[in-house]
Amino acid sequence: MEILLIRHGQSEADLINVHEGRADYPLTDLGREQAKRLACRLNEHCPPDIIWTSTLKRASETATILADTVGCMLMKEPGLMEYNNGVLAGMQREVAATKYPLPPGGRKPHEKIQDGESELEFRLRTEIAFSKILSESYAVARIAIVSHGGTISNLLKSFLQLPVTANVSFYTGDTGMHLLRKNGDKCILVSLNNTEHLLNL
Repeated sequence: MEILLIRHGQSEADLINVHEGRADYPLTDLGREQAKRLACRLNEHCPPDIIWTSTLKRASETATILADTVGCMLMKEPGLMEYNNGVLAGMQREVAATKYPLPPGGRKPHEKIQDGESELEFRLRTEIAFSKILSESYAVARIAIVSHGGTISNLLKSFLQLPVTANVSFYTGDTGMHLLRKNGDKCILVSLNNTEHLLNL
């Protein structure tokens, strides 16, 4: 099975310097164009049989553009939502730094921001979503998962069997795509954060 991990296009939150997380902003016009470019690339080179998407607007809108172009099934999975950043969602970064500063040394994996989730809870949620998706997609050759930067980083850690406490993260640009292959128990990381479709945009 091939697995395409895809981040959503540019969202309105990217333009106003706020913490996004669970804040539910739509795509910008540029974000829609980014998704259309990626959709054309998928349709030509690696069309998925199923697209799974986060239910947040910026991801589900990106996934809908992809699914409409490719002509494949679209499945929504709430477990693919971005990190639940609680009271920080939608808050200006300058305000958040004053009202809710990080504790010295950062938050421990079990500690959560007010009304949000901890890193441990976030990782467990993405592990559960990934397990569900893989088990329900076992009969298809290629799937795509459209999600968010933090969630995709956790999905990659899960795929590579990295511990929660590993001091590693994976960057994904707007509509960046990671290609993974799973052959039985063998997991192959083919490419990371491919954004060739955005050249000259």
